[in-house]
Amino acid sequence: MMGLFEKPKAASELSKSIIRAYDEMELPARIYVLAILVPAFFIFLLTIGAAVVLDLFILARLLIPMLGLLILGAAVGYPKLAVDQRRIEMENRFHLFIIHMTILATTNIDRMEVIRKLAAEKEYGELAHEMGRVADLVDVWHMSLGDACRRRADAVPSESVEDLLERMAYTLEAGQPLDEFLFREQDVLIDQYSTLYQQSLGNLDVLKDLYLSIIISMTFALVFAIVLPLLTGNNPTITASIVIVLFIFVQIGFFFIIRAVVPQDPIWYLEDGYRTRTKKLMLGSTVAGLGLSVLLVALMAVGSLGTVPEILSVGFNIPLLLYMPIVTLPLLIPGFVFWRAERQVFERDREFPNFIRALGTSESARQSTTSEVLSTLRTKDFGPLTPNIDDLFRRLNIRLSTEKSWRYFTGDTHSFLIQKFSEMYLVGRDMGGGPKRLGELISENMSAIINLREERRQQTTTLVGVIYGITAASSFAFFIGLELAVMLSSFDIDMQGEIIGGNLIHTDQYNVPFLRFLIVLVLIFNAFISSLVLRVSDGGHFGNSYLHFTALLWIGAITGTLTEWLVDLIITVDL
Repeated sequence: MMGLFEKPKAASELSKSIIRAYDEMELPARIYVLAILVPAFFIFLLTIGAAVVLDLFILARLLIPMLGLLILGAAVGYPKLAVDQRRIEMENRFHLFIIHMTILATTNIDRMEVIRKLAAEKEYGELAHEMGRVADLVDVWHMSLGDACRRRADAVPSESVEDLLERMAYTLEAGQPLDEFLFREQDVLIDQYSTLYQQSLGNLDVLKDLYLSIIISMTFALVFAIVLPLLTGNNPTITASIVIVLFIFVQIGFFFIIRAVVPQDPIWYLEDGYRTRTKKLMLGSTVAGLGLSVLLVALMAVGSLGTVPEILSVGFNIPLLLYMPIVTLPLLIPGFVFWRAERQVFERDREFPNFIRALGTSESARQSTTSEVLSTLRTKDFGPLTPNIDDLFRRLNIRLSTEKSWRYFTGDTHSFLIQKFSEMYLVGRDMGGGPKRLGELISENMSAIINLREERRQQTTTLVGVIYGITAASSFAFFIGLELAVMLSSFDIDMQGEIIGGNLIHTDQYNVPFLRFLIVLVLIFNAFISSLVLRVSDGGHFGNSYLHFTALLWIGAITGTLTEWLVDLIITVDL
């Protein structure tokens, strides 16, 4: 009984949230209805009329109004989607935003200047826009900061931001300083961010199981699409093509779903125009890998024409399926370069909290400049971060500006977290913040984020095993189905017994080379999307997907080759 009442309640809440989203749009609701909803409704009516008038087979006549309904549904639900995107963007940067606000609040500037500086940080996106609206309410409409925060709390789509603004309004009106309020909230905010992060990882775990189930179902559907035409007499090329298109759409859909679910916690920082040695190495390896792959494809194309067959033979016969992954072997060059560089970024992130805490404590205790403190810290072991610290000291020691020295330091580390927290530390020091307090605050928050990243890496490792396993199983199923059809169609016996006016087995409609080509396309696309899914899951650089793409192609090709060899061996033994 409870389930019967919960479903209407959930539907009612969804309807209310969609209606509320129309009021929260930047575009007035009346204009959106006239410009978007009304045309979408007429398109839906036209598709219904087209389905009635056009002389097509029944499946196409059903799909045409479904397309119109999809357009109408997208138009109706877009405001809700736009509001959800604003909410997600706010929550993805909320923890860094709060840390930045706390650091600014500890300096010698007033609280309104803190709001204005946060509003100028464009990389915070919607959060920066909200701070700009708060500043406008105070500067233009002459509201108090507490009233402005309370007014904007009613309009933001994120519960976390709403709760912060409401509590900040109450605290400021009660006379408590902003820095004390934010420091008191640090533990609560870290716990809140950790909970949301872990919930996203839990959703990824659920999606992993769902992905496994659906891919297995699509695999069997493709096998049936290849084998069943033996009995039904349908064209297997058409049935297999339909299932393959559906297979591709399912994988693309899962890619976007996983991208929306996983935490937006980037690892790399590459936006700076400073060209480091690592950037040059990554670019050079990518050009070399892609160039060699194109060269191998060209050589194989020339060899297939019979012009230079010795290039392909190399003294022994290579199974046909293995030519596909062979051309991707050069991609291991950039794949290894990106993997090694990303591993170093992880190691630098682990060492940075210790470094920034030691830097802040030493500056506070010795009452000296950063350059003098670094002359001691550069001799300590901070792992892969040690050479970067030494370079930072050298630049500061030759009187290069502090801002440029730290910019080169963060550029060399290629770490998003190091870049953000170094910038916060530098801004806090320039505005009079206590170095010890800043270092401890940054160290504590960054350590919490790194611990969450370790949990994410464990989840991604499990996902890697699932994708590799399902790739091998799918490849085996694809080729065993194709080889079964080939085996039955090649029997030189009379299988054309009449059963109620039909044939027992239909073999004349099979185009085996084209079906094998379709399966190879499925393997390539599966490797491509799966490698992207793995990169999105762990938040790493997409260049690192070269390794997974090549490995998945090799798994599919070797599994298919072994399957073909095994079936041929069984047929030979039986004959």
